[in-house]
Amino acid sequence: MTTGLVLSGGGIRGVAHIGAIKALEEYGIYPTHIAGTSAGAIVGALYAAGCNWEEMLDFFKSTEIFSLTNYAMGKPGFLDTEKFHDQLKAYISHDTFESLGKQLYVTATNLLDGTLNVFSEGELIKPVLASAAVPGLFAPVEINKGYYVDGGTLNNFPVDLIKKYCDQIVGVYVNPFNHVSIKELNHVNKVLERAYHVMVANETTKKFKDCDILIRPANMDRFGMFTLKNLDIILDLGYNATMNALKNSDLASELLSAAELEAMNGFSMDTSIIGNPQD
Repeated sequence: MTTGLVLSGGGIRGVAHIGAIKALEEYGIYPTHIAGTSAGAIVGALYAAGCNWEEMLDFFKSTEIFSLTNYAMGKPGFLDTEKFHDQLKAYISHDTFESLGKQLYVTATNLLDGTLNVFSEGELIKPVLASAAVPGLFAPVEINKGYYVDGGTLNNFPVDLIKKYCDQIVGVYVNPFNHVSIKELNHVNKVLERAYHVMVANETTKKFKDCDILIRPANMDRFGMFTLKNLDIILDLGYNATMNALKNSDLASELLSAAELEAMNGFSMDTSIIGNPQD
């Protein structure tokens, strides 16, 4: 049995993905395939490279996004995306998809022809950075004469990339889309962020039905996409939402019992999960 893990974009809210992974592993569930966009691509790459949840969290805590050294000079963006290469390389020792312990797919949007590209082989770090390069804020990343930005602009929940390879799919979606008042849109950053979510929400929600378990952490609207605070709280929200989803899944409970039986009997078996998507 193969289990797929889909990780949405969402800026710093993507730390909730780390909490979700922590909970899945506590249940003895280890995905074989990962599809990620933007922040989900970063977490997916770190996880597939063998980082544990503490190391993944440390990456986000130690990365100073708005450091003066990261500002772009002569590039179309406030921040030079490729200046984050070495920070990611410190956690990913081998810069190829083939070196990963899990099959990983990440998306990025080619600005030149307006197409969505899927990266799953060859060089790893540049496509991951491109997938997370929010247009306007981060400069596009050049890959093979193409200029790439955030994959979430065209596919923010890439369940379609791994659906055919997996027996079950777990999806983690960390972008809130609740009704807001005009008073909440009191800054240009909030207006831009809201517009971005409106753009991607319609197509994204159609994909929820393709997940056997859908995890949508609550209260994500409390956190801005690039506010580097409360990372432990965001992780806990992802962890708690995932634990609740697993506890409400009959088969997830069976898997936990199977893992205990495996430990006692010393045999190996495949694990997978099926459940009902959360509303």
